[in-house]
Formats: sequence, C-alpha cells, structure tokens
Amino acid sequence: MSAGEDERLALAAQGGDAAAAAALLERYKNMARGVARSYFLEGGDAEDLAQEGMIGLYAAVTDFRAGGMSFKNFARLCIERRIMSAVKSASRKKHGPLNSSVPLDAEGQGLVSPYDPESALISWEERDEFLQLLRRELSSAEYAALKLYMEGLTVAEIAAREGKSEKSAENAVQRAKKKVTRLLAARRGEH
Repeated sequence: MSAGEDERLALAAQGGDAAAAAALLERYKNMARGVARSYFLEGGDAEDLAQEGMIGLYAAVTDFRAGGMSFKNFARLCIERRIMSAVKSASRKKHGPLNSSVPLDAEGQGLVSPYDPESALISWEERDEFLQLLRRELSSAEYAALKLYMEGLTVAEIAAREGKSEKSAENAVQRAKKKVTRLLAARRGEH
C-alpha cells in the first residue's frame, strides 16, 4: 500500500466512490483498533472505543485534503482525537444520566443509532480552533517543522526540505513540541 494510493482512494471516496471508502476503512481498521487499545473508557469496553476509532477513521476519509499531512498520519490524528473526545466525554459526570440512557424511536419502541452528529461537529470545530491557535502561537518555522514532523519526516528530511541545518530543524521541532505541550495543558485546565 502506497501513500499516494491512500490519498487517491480518499479523494475518490469523497467523490462518491463507495468501494474506495470501503477499501480505506478496511485498510486502516487495525490502526483504529490499535489506538483504541491504549485508552480506557469509563462505563464502556474496548469495542466501544474501537467503534469511536472507526468513526474517526471515517471522518478522516471524508475530510482529508491533499497537500497537507499524509492520509496515514491524518487518519491516526482523526482516530486519536475521536477516541480522546469519547474518553473525555465519558469521564464527565455532568451528563451521566444522558450518557447512560438508551434512545428510542418516535413511537418509544426501537433503538435509535447513538451516533451524535452534533458532537462530531463540535469535536472538529475544537480541532480547527486548536490548529488556528498553533498557527498563532508557533513561529512559521516551528509550525512548518512540526507539521512535517507529524507527517513522519525525520529531522534530516525536515532540514533538507526547509533548506536549514539539522540543528536548526531540531531546535524548531523541540520548541514547537514544548509550546504544544504547554498549550494542551492550558486547554485541559480550561475544560
């Protein structure tokens, strides 16, 4: 499987090619399960988190844009964000009665799908807000280096791509990581 193939399949899926979407979901389902195994969901089980991971993977297929991260890295980011959002939501006691209730159809008979598009939209809006915050808080060199680092490039590759020394690229990546850690800690303190 090549990176270019994944990007091509994602764009085809966005154009309505159901087979392309199914191929990507099949190809990356083990990644979703693997990420899910490293988290704990209060009141849930591993399969619940795996399903959240698959929702994140589906979002990656529908939201991928060429020219940025590789599809593989974008998919991992989407999967992790979706799972972390589910874990975070489950840990909040505020909505406990709602989170443990079972939705019924209009007649009060059958079960309704628990997927909540509003929550998915809010989670994507939070992600976009954080990316905007990164663009504001990081220097252009730090942002570029971090973006390339998140795409899986080594420091040497980043240096070559940016036309800088390896030491300069390494420093930019390290400064960006420290700032991101600080920003994430501040965000956790807000919520």
